[in-house]
Amino acid sequence: MFVRTDEKLTTTQAIVIVSNFMLGSGILTLPRTLAEEMKTPDGWITVVLGGLIIMLVGICIVKLCQQFPGETFFQFGKKIVGSWIGHLLGILMVLYFMCLSAFEIRVMAEVTMLYLLEGTPLWAIIMFFMWIGLYLASGGINPIARLFEIILPITFVVFIFSMALSYKIFDIDNLRPVLGDGILPVIRGLKSTILVYAGYEVMLIVTAKMQQPKDGVKAMVIGTGIPIFLYIVTIIMVIGAMSIDGVVRSTWPTLDLMRSFEIAGLLFERFEFFLLVIWIMQIFSTFSICHYTASLGLSQIMNKKIKPIMYLLLPIIFLVAMLPKNVNELFEFGDFIGNISIYLVGLVSIILLLMSKVFKKGAVEQNE
Repeated sequence: MFVRTDEKLTTTQAIVIVSNFMLGSGILTLPRTLAEEMKTPDGWITVVLGGLIIMLVGICIVKLCQQFPGETFFQFGKKIVGSWIGHLLGILMVLYFMCLSAFEIRVMAEVTMLYLLEGTPLWAIIMFFMWIGLYLASGGINPIARLFEIILPITFVVFIFSMALSYKIFDIDNLRPVLGDGILPVIRGLKSTILVYAGYEVMLIVTAKMQQPKDGVKAMVIGTGIPIFLYIVTIIMVIGAMSIDGVVRSTWPTLDLMRSFEIAGLLFERFEFFLLVIWIMQIFSTFSICHYTASLGLSQIMNKKIKPIMYLLLPIIFLVAMLPKNVNELFEFGDFIGNISIYLVGLVSIILLLMSKVFKKGAVEQNE
Protein backbone atom coordinates (compact mmCIF):
# COMPACT_ATOMS: atom_id res chain seq x y z
CA MET A 1 0.00 0.00 0.00
CA PHE A 2 1.39 3.37 -1.03
CA VAL A 3 1.27 6.15 1.55
CA ARG A 4 0.30 9.47 0.05
CA THR A 5 1.89 12.47 1.71
CA ASP A 6 1.08 15.15 -0.88
CA GLU A 7 -2.68 15.36 -0.30
CA LYS A 8 -4.00 18.61 1.13
CA LEU A 9 -6.55 19.09 3.89
CA THR A 10 -9.54 21.40 3.82
CA THR A 11 -10.10 23.81 6.69
CA THR A 12 -13.00 21.66 7.91
CA GLN A 13 -10.78 18.59 7.96
CA ALA A 14 -8.15 20.50 9.94
CA ILE A 15 -10.83 21.47 12.46
CA VAL A 16 -12.06 17.90 12.96
CA ILE A 17 -8.50 16.60 13.30
CA VAL A 18 -7.79 19.04 16.14
CA SER A 19 -11.12 18.30 17.84
CA ASN A 20 -10.86 14.52 17.52
CA PHE A 21 -7.29 14.60 18.76
CA MET A 22 -8.35 16.45 21.92
CA LEU A 23 -11.44 14.33 22.55
CA GLY A 24 -9.56 11.26 23.72
CA SER A 25 -9.48 9.47 27.04
CA GLY A 26 -9.61 12.68 29.07
CA ILE A 27 -13.38 13.00 28.98
CA LEU A 28 -13.71 9.69 30.85
CA THR A 29 -11.41 10.73 33.71
CA LEU A 30 -11.37 14.55 33.77
CA PRO A 31 -14.12 14.99 36.42
CA ARG A 32 -12.30 12.71 38.88
CA THR A 33 -8.89 14.26 38.16
CA LEU A 34 -10.15 17.80 38.79
CA ALA A 35 -12.20 16.77 41.84
CA GLU A 36 -9.16 15.15 43.44
CA GLU A 37 -6.94 18.15 42.70
CA MET A 38 -9.34 20.99 43.49
CA LYS A 39 -11.71 19.57 46.15
CA THR A 40 -14.30 22.09 44.90
CA PRO A 41 -17.07 22.00 42.23
CA ASP A 42 -15.41 24.78 40.22
CA GLY A 43 -13.78 22.44 37.70
CA TRP A 44 -15.78 23.94 34.84
CA ILE A 45 -14.01 27.28 35.39
CA THR A 46 -10.65 25.53 35.19
CA VAL A 47 -11.72 23.82 31.97
CA VAL A 48 -12.60 27.18 30.40
CA LEU A 49 -9.35 28.87 31.49
CA GLY A 50 -7.24 25.86 30.47
CA GLY A 51 -8.94 25.74 27.09
CA LEU A 52 -8.30 29.42 26.44
CA ILE A 53 -4.63 29.05 27.38
CA ILE A 54 -4.25 26.05 25.07
CA MET A 55 -6.02 27.98 22.32
CA LEU A 56 -3.48 30.82 22.61
CA VAL A 57 -0.57 28.37 22.55
CA GLY A 58 -2.12 26.67 19.53
CA ILE A 59 -2.36 30.01 17.72
CA CYS A 60 1.35 30.56 18.41
CA ILE A 61 2.05 27.14 16.87
CA VAL A 62 0.06 28.04 13.76
CA LYS A 63 1.87 31.38 13.42
CA LEU A 64 5.18 29.54 13.73
CA CYS A 65 4.25 27.06 11.01
CA GLN A 66 3.00 29.82 8.72
CA GLN A 67 6.55 31.18 8.74
CA PHE A 68 7.59 28.04 6.84
CA PRO A 69 4.90 27.27 4.24
CA GLY A 70 4.55 23.61 3.30
CA GLU A 71 6.97 22.40 5.98
CA THR A 72 6.23 20.54 9.20
CA PHE A 73 7.96 21.15 12.53
CA PHE A 74 10.32 18.26 11.82
CA GLN A 75 11.51 20.04 8.67
CA PHE A 76 11.76 23.69 9.70
CA GLY A 77 12.97 23.21 13.29
CA LYS A 78 16.59 22.91 12.21
CA LYS A 79 16.33 26.13 10.21
CA ILE A 80 15.67 28.06 13.42
CA VAL A 81 17.99 26.46 15.98
CA GLY A 82 20.49 24.60 13.80
CA SER A 83 20.68 21.05 12.54
CA TRP A 84 21.81 19.31 15.73
CA ILE A 85 19.32 20.93 18.13
CA GLY A 86 16.59 20.81 15.50
CA HIS A 87 16.97 17.06 15.06
CA LEU A 88 17.08 16.59 18.84
CA LEU A 89 13.82 18.50 19.27
CA GLY A 90 12.30 16.49 16.43
CA ILE A 91 13.25 13.18 18.03
CA LEU A 92 11.88 14.33 21.40
CA MET A 93 8.63 15.27 19.66
CA VAL A 94 8.47 11.82 18.03
CA LEU A 95 8.95 10.20 21.45
CA TYR A 96 6.21 12.42 22.87
CA PHE A 97 3.70 11.34 20.21
CA MET A 98 4.70 7.70 20.68
CA CYS A 99 4.08 7.92 24.43
CA LEU A 100 0.77 9.70 23.90
CA SER A 101 -0.37 7.03 21.42
CA ALA A 102 0.66 4.30 23.87
CA PHE A 103 -1.28 5.99 26.68
CA GLU A 104 -4.43 6.35 24.58
CA ILE A 105 -4.39 2.76 23.33
CA ARG A 106 -3.85 1.47 26.88
CA VAL A 107 -6.77 3.51 28.24
CA MET A 108 -8.97 2.25 25.43
CA ALA A 109 -7.99 -1.34 26.24
CA GLU A 110 -8.62 -0.86 29.97
CA VAL A 111 -12.10 0.55 29.39
CA THR A 112 -12.94 -2.08 26.78
CA MET A 113 -11.81 -4.91 29.05
CA LEU A 114 -13.74 -3.55 32.03
CA TYR A 115 -17.07 -2.82 30.36
CA LEU A 116 -17.26 -4.83 27.11
CA LEU A 117 -14.75 -7.70 26.88
CA GLU A 118 -14.32 -8.87 30.46
CA GLY A 119 -11.72 -11.61 30.75
CA THR A 120 -10.05 -10.78 27.41
CA PRO A 121 -6.26 -10.38 27.75
CA LEU A 122 -5.16 -6.78 27.72
CA TRP A 123 -2.46 -7.42 25.12
CA ALA A 124 -4.98 -8.94 22.72
CA ILE A 125 -7.23 -5.87 22.82
CA ILE A 126 -4.28 -3.53 22.33
CA MET A 127 -2.85 -5.49 19.39
CA PHE A 128 -6.24 -5.68 17.68
CA PHE A 129 -6.80 -1.91 17.77
CA MET A 130 -3.18 -1.15 16.87
CA TRP A 131 -3.35 -3.15 13.66
CA ILE A 132 -6.58 -1.40 12.67
CA GLY A 133 -4.91 1.93 13.41
CA LEU A 134 -1.93 0.94 11.29
CA TYR A 135 -4.23 0.12 8.38
CA LEU A 136 -5.89 3.54 8.67
CA ALA A 137 -2.62 5.48 9.01
CA SER A 138 -1.10 3.63 6.06
CA GLY A 139 -3.38 5.56 3.72
CA GLY A 140 -2.00 8.92 4.81
CA ILE A 141 -3.57 11.82 6.65
CA ASN A 142 -6.53 12.28 4.29
CA PRO A 143 -8.23 8.93 5.09
CA ILE A 144 -7.71 9.76 8.76
CA ALA A 145 -9.35 13.15 8.27
CA ARG A 146 -12.29 11.65 6.34
CA LEU A 147 -12.91 9.13 9.13
CA PHE A 148 -12.76 11.93 11.69
CA GLU A 149 -15.40 13.84 9.71
CA ILE A 150 -17.73 10.89 10.25
CA ILE A 151 -16.87 10.24 13.90
CA LEU A 152 -17.03 13.80 15.28
CA PRO A 153 -20.69 14.65 14.44
CA ILE A 154 -21.84 11.25 15.74
CA THR A 155 -19.84 11.75 18.92
CA PHE A 156 -21.30 15.21 19.47
CA VAL A 157 -24.92 14.12 19.03
CA VAL A 158 -24.65 10.92 21.09
CA PHE A 159 -22.73 12.63 23.88
CA ILE A 160 -25.09 15.59 24.26
CA PHE A 161 -28.12 13.27 24.09
CA SER A 162 -26.66 10.94 26.73
CA MET A 163 -25.78 13.81 29.05
CA ALA A 164 -29.22 15.38 28.64
CA LEU A 165 -30.85 12.16 29.82
CA SER A 166 -29.13 12.47 33.20
CA TYR A 167 -31.14 15.59 34.10
CA LYS A 168 -33.36 13.59 36.52
CA ILE A 169 -30.45 12.99 38.90
CA PHE A 170 -28.82 16.37 38.33
CA ASP A 171 -28.70 18.64 41.40
CA ILE A 172 -27.53 22.22 40.90
CA ASP A 173 -26.59 22.41 44.59
CA ASN A 174 -23.68 20.04 43.89
CA LEU A 175 -22.11 22.87 41.86
CA ARG A 176 -22.44 25.44 44.63
CA PRO A 177 -20.94 27.63 45.93
CA VAL A 178 -19.09 29.06 42.95
CA LEU A 179 -15.53 29.98 43.98
CA GLY A 180 -16.43 29.14 47.57
CA ASP A 181 -12.74 28.53 48.36
CA GLY A 182 -11.46 31.37 46.21
CA ILE A 183 -9.49 31.32 42.98
CA LEU A 184 -6.54 29.20 44.19
CA PRO A 185 -8.22 25.80 43.62
CA VAL A 186 -9.04 26.89 40.06
CA ILE A 187 -5.41 27.79 39.41
CA ARG A 188 -4.24 24.56 41.07
CA GLY A 189 -6.46 22.54 38.75
CA LEU A 190 -5.10 24.11 35.54
CA LYS A 191 -2.23 21.64 35.35
CA SER A 192 -4.66 18.70 35.41
CA THR A 193 -6.41 20.00 32.29
CA ILE A 194 -3.28 19.98 30.11
CA LEU A 195 -3.48 16.29 29.20
CA VAL A 196 -7.14 16.44 28.15
CA TYR A 197 -6.28 19.23 25.71
CA ALA A 198 -3.34 17.34 24.25
CA GLY A 199 -3.90 17.55 20.53
CA TYR A 200 -3.28 21.21 19.76
CA GLU A 201 0.28 20.22 18.84
CA VAL A 202 -1.01 18.35 15.79
CA MET A 203 -1.06 21.74 14.02
CA LEU A 204 2.73 21.40 13.83
CA ILE A 205 2.10 19.11 10.86
CA VAL A 206 -1.49 19.89 9.85
CA THR A 207 -0.75 23.52 8.95
CA ALA A 208 1.74 22.37 6.30
CA LYS A 209 -0.86 20.08 4.76
CA MET A 210 -3.75 22.56 4.59
CA GLN A 211 -5.08 23.83 1.28
CA GLN A 212 -5.42 27.26 2.89
CA PRO A 213 -2.69 27.61 5.55
CA LYS A 214 -3.90 31.15 6.28
CA ASP A 215 -7.00 29.53 7.82
CA GLY A 216 -4.83 27.76 10.38
CA VAL A 217 -5.83 30.10 13.22
CA LYS A 218 -9.51 29.60 12.37
CA ALA A 219 -9.02 25.82 12.42
CA MET A 220 -7.22 26.05 15.77
CA VAL A 221 -9.87 28.24 17.42
CA ILE A 222 -12.89 26.24 16.24
CA GLY A 223 -11.11 22.90 16.68
CA THR A 224 -10.34 23.78 20.30
CA GLY A 225 -13.74 25.36 20.97
CA ILE A 226 -15.64 22.11 20.37
CA PRO A 227 -13.72 20.12 23.04
CA ILE A 228 -13.96 23.06 25.47
CA PHE A 229 -17.75 22.99 25.15
CA LEU A 230 -17.98 19.21 25.56
CA TYR A 231 -15.62 19.21 28.55
CA ILE A 232 -17.66 21.96 30.24
CA VAL A 233 -20.84 19.93 29.74
CA THR A 234 -19.08 16.84 31.12
CA ILE A 235 -17.84 18.56 34.29
CA ILE A 236 -21.18 20.24 35.01
CA MET A 237 -23.33 17.16 34.44
CA VAL A 238 -21.05 14.61 36.14
CA ILE A 239 -20.36 16.67 39.26
CA GLY A 240 -23.92 17.97 39.33
CA ALA A 241 -25.27 14.42 39.31
CA MET A 242 -22.67 12.58 41.40
CA SER A 243 -21.26 15.34 43.67
CA ILE A 244 -17.56 15.86 44.40
CA ASP A 245 -17.39 12.94 46.84
CA GLY A 246 -19.04 10.56 44.39
CA VAL A 247 -16.76 11.59 41.53
CA VAL A 248 -13.59 11.11 43.59
CA ARG A 249 -14.57 7.52 44.40
CA SER A 250 -15.09 6.61 40.73
CA THR A 251 -12.33 5.56 38.33
CA TRP A 252 -14.37 6.35 35.20
CA PRO A 253 -16.98 8.85 36.48
CA THR A 254 -18.42 9.79 33.08
CA LEU A 255 -19.30 6.18 32.33
CA ASP A 256 -20.55 5.61 35.87
CA LEU A 257 -22.93 8.55 35.41
CA MET A 258 -24.46 6.79 32.41
CA ARG A 259 -24.83 3.62 34.49
CA SER A 260 -26.54 5.40 37.38
CA PHE A 261 -29.92 5.96 35.77
CA GLU A 262 -32.46 4.23 33.54
CA ILE A 263 -35.11 5.73 31.25
CA ALA A 264 -38.15 3.46 31.29
CA GLY A 265 -40.37 3.30 28.24
CA LEU A 266 -37.67 3.93 25.64
CA LEU A 267 -36.36 1.35 23.22
CA PHE A 268 -33.11 1.37 25.21
CA GLU A 269 -33.15 1.92 28.96
CA ARG A 270 -29.38 2.04 29.54
CA PHE A 271 -27.16 4.34 27.52
CA GLU A 272 -23.61 3.79 28.75
CA PHE A 273 -23.06 1.26 25.95
CA PHE A 274 -23.59 3.89 23.24
CA LEU A 275 -21.35 6.42 24.95
CA LEU A 276 -18.69 3.76 25.49
CA VAL A 277 -18.69 2.63 21.86
CA ILE A 278 -18.50 6.22 20.60
CA TRP A 279 -15.67 7.06 22.95
CA ILE A 280 -13.70 4.00 22.02
CA MET A 281 -13.87 5.38 18.48
CA GLN A 282 -12.64 8.75 19.74
CA ILE A 283 -9.69 7.25 21.62
CA PHE A 284 -8.91 5.15 18.55
CA SER A 285 -8.86 8.39 16.53
CA THR A 286 -6.33 9.93 18.91
CA PHE A 287 -4.13 6.85 18.75
CA SER A 288 -4.22 6.79 14.94
CA ILE A 289 -3.20 10.40 14.44
CA CYS A 290 -0.48 10.09 17.12
CA HIS A 291 0.96 7.02 15.41
CA TYR A 292 0.86 8.76 12.03
CA THR A 293 2.47 11.95 13.37
CA ALA A 294 5.29 10.06 15.11
CA SER A 295 5.93 8.03 11.95
CA LEU A 296 5.87 11.11 9.73
CA GLY A 297 8.26 12.94 12.02
CA LEU A 298 10.78 10.12 12.13
CA SER A 299 10.57 9.63 8.37
CA GLN A 300 11.28 13.31 7.74
CA ILE A 301 14.13 13.42 10.26
CA MET A 302 15.76 10.32 8.77
CA ASN A 303 14.67 11.12 5.20
CA LYS A 304 13.17 7.64 4.84
CA LYS A 305 9.86 6.26 3.59
CA ILE A 306 7.09 6.49 6.15
CA LYS A 307 5.46 3.05 5.79
CA PRO A 308 8.40 0.93 7.12
CA ILE A 309 8.68 3.35 10.03
CA MET A 310 4.99 2.82 10.86
CA TYR A 311 5.67 -0.91 11.20
CA LEU A 312 8.85 -0.21 13.17
CA LEU A 313 7.09 1.99 15.74
CA LEU A 314 4.17 -0.40 16.26
CA PRO A 315 5.93 -2.90 18.60
CA ILE A 316 7.65 -0.06 20.46
CA ILE A 317 4.31 1.63 21.15
CA PHE A 318 2.89 -1.73 22.23
CA LEU A 319 5.69 -2.26 24.75
CA VAL A 320 5.27 1.26 26.15
CA ALA A 321 1.52 0.72 26.45
CA MET A 322 2.10 -2.45 28.48
CA LEU A 323 4.55 -0.81 30.93
CA PRO A 324 2.00 0.49 33.50
CA LYS A 325 1.17 -2.38 35.86
CA ASN A 326 -2.25 -1.05 36.85
CA VAL A 327 -4.68 1.83 36.33
CA ASN A 328 -2.98 4.02 38.93
CA GLU A 329 0.37 3.74 37.15
CA LEU A 330 -1.43 4.43 33.89
CA PHE A 331 -2.82 7.70 35.27
CA GLU A 332 0.65 8.64 36.55
CA PHE A 333 1.97 8.00 33.05
CA GLY A 334 -0.73 10.32 31.72
CA ASP A 335 0.30 13.05 34.16
CA PHE A 336 3.90 12.66 32.99
CA ILE A 337 2.82 13.12 29.36
CA GLY A 338 0.86 16.23 30.35
CA ASN A 339 3.96 17.73 31.96
CA ILE A 340 6.02 16.98 28.84
CA SER A 341 3.36 18.66 26.71
CA ILE A 342 3.71 21.90 28.69
CA TYR A 343 7.45 22.26 28.17
CA LEU A 344 8.28 20.36 24.97
CA VAL A 345 5.33 21.49 22.88
CA GLY A 346 3.95 24.66 24.41
CA LEU A 347 7.04 26.43 25.74
CA VAL A 348 9.40 25.33 22.94
CA SER A 349 6.93 26.38 20.24
CA ILE A 350 6.60 29.87 21.72
CA ILE A 351 10.39 30.20 22.00
CA LEU A 352 10.85 29.06 18.38
CA LEU A 353 8.21 31.55 17.22
CA LEU A 354 10.03 34.38 18.98
CA MET A 355 13.39 33.26 17.55
CA SER A 356 11.97 33.06 14.02
CA LYS A 357 10.67 36.62 14.37
CA VAL A 358 13.82 38.06 15.95
CA PHE A 359 16.24 36.40 13.54
CA LYS A 360 13.83 36.73 10.58
CA LYS A 361 13.79 33.02 9.81
CA GLY A 362 11.27 31.64 7.32
CA ALA A 363 9.02 33.40 4.87
CA VAL A 364 7.78 36.92 5.51
CA GLU A 365 4.11 36.79 6.48
CA GLN A 366 1.85 38.40 3.98
CA ASN A 367 -0.81 40.82 5.08
CA GLU A 368 -4.13 39.13 5.16
